[in-house]
Amino acid sequence: MTANLGNIDRVARALIGLALILAPLLNMPAVWSSSLVAYGSMAVGAILVITAGVRFCPLYRILGISTCKL
Repeated sequence: MTANLGNIDRVARALIGLALILAPLLNMPAVWSSSLVAYGSMAVGAILVITAGVRFCPLYRILGISTCKL
C-alpha cells in the first residue's frame, strides 16, 4: 500500500471529515435531524479522517490518481 495522498489533500480530508462527524452531534444545521443522514454523514467523515491518517485512498488507486509527491 503506497501513499497516494499529498499534504494538502490530507489536510482537506481531515478538516472536512471532522466537520462531517461533528455537525450531526451539534445538530447544526437541522438537516442532520434525520438519524439516517446523521449516521451517513458520520460514516463518510470517519472514512475521510482514516484515509487522511493512512495517506492512502482506495478510490484514488482505482482511478489512477495520486496527489503525493514522492
